[in-house]
Amino acid sequence: MSVNKKRVVIAVASTALLCGIILPTSSGAAGSTSNGNLPMPKHPVTLNLVDVAGDLQVMQPIIQNYVKHFPQYISKVNFDSGDATEIAGKLQAQENAGQLQIDLLLTGNDALAPAITQGLLTKLTPNYNNVLGKSIDTYLPGAKQMLDIAQGYAIVDDFGDVGPLLTYLPGKVTNVPKTPQALLDWVKANPGKFTYGRPSNSGPGRAFVQGLPYILGDSNPMDPIKGWDKTWAFLKELGSNIPYYTTGTGKSMRELAAGTKLLVPSTTGWDVNVRAIHTVPAGALISTFDKTTWIEDATYLAIPKGVSADKLAVILDLMKWILKPASQAYAYDDGYMYPGPAVKGVTIGMATAQSRAVFNTYGRPDTYPDLIAKYPAQPPLPGVALAAMFAKWDSDIGGAKLK
Repeated sequence: MSVNKKRVVIAVASTALLCGIILPTSSGAAGSTSNGNLPMPKHPVTLNLVDVAGDLQVMQPIIQNYVKHFPQYISKVNFDSGDATEIAGKLQAQENAGQLQIDLLLTGNDALAPAITQGLLTKLTPNYNNVLGKSIDTYLPGAKQMLDIAQGYAIVDDFGDVGPLLTYLPGKVTNVPKTPQALLDWVKANPGKFTYGRPSNSGPGRAFVQGLPYILGDSNPMDPIKGWDKTWAFLKELGSNIPYYTTGTGKSMRELAAGTKLLVPSTTGWDVNVRAIHTVPAGALISTFDKTTWIEDATYLAIPKGVSADKLAVILDLMKWILKPASQAYAYDDGYMYPGPAVKGVTIGMATAQSRAVFNTYGRPDTYPDLIAKYPAQPPLPGVALAAMFAKWDSDIGGAKLK
């Protein structure tokens, strides 16, 4: 999802963003030593948040609400965006120089993995279970699986069972492929009409590639190097009929809307959101593979190493606020991370009027609940395995054919 590259400084919440939500009344920070024996600051701090997940549209109003309710802790938040493939290097350089400029990282599993393996993040659990533990206990089962991938270095802020899906425009594709072999046959018969985003930069691209080992019956879907023989063979043959891959999902969706592509992989969130924001016609359709497996997804909040004690205390309290049900209701958003909330007990009725309208109009209420219940769900590849998959895809499949 595209991210606004312009730095935005936020000090208070817009009243429009508050409509339709019953806000939490307490952050739980009243005690001076509530956060891992870290006292809350005597003066408000400024936080610098960098989003490399494209999820700021979900998290920004939640954080704004915290600032509005607790100005004694945060004076302002500087929101910025960055590149998921570059953020680990930036953090490493800043931490080595002792000049940390990022206090809070909003990230997907792609950028989280190298940040963990390079030792760039603050350990949150079990170190701060006394403040985060009760909130984490409220996670949905799938969100808890995604939390486990973070190895204690991040919290899940929103969650969904996402894909793989195929999306197309009505009348453009009359015989939608229901198996990988049928897709291969279709691509051969329609050269140049199918593509997908580079997995390291595209959620639908990652879901498509990671879903194949389950569908094809590979020996170990969680080991992309030794356990994906069928998947890599399939992707290579499929790639011989794909002139280029896109550098991100947005380009794939725009080409679908323009008619230069007729079939592209998608996810539940991308399907709902791109129709809601009119990137793709509202009448676009989706299909699943037979006997598919959902690949779960989430976005995370992580704290770089070297954050001051004052800021750390506030961020931990902010994380607790973000996991409150009333805050989590914002995660429905415009369907970006379908369905969105990571904790139990958050219904669409708790969301804003805008979110309710989006889900009613674009959320396929007669389709997605049944589909999600029908198929099993698995977490994505963990950090090292995910990085290995990205590297192998780049070297063996599509790195030289990006557009």
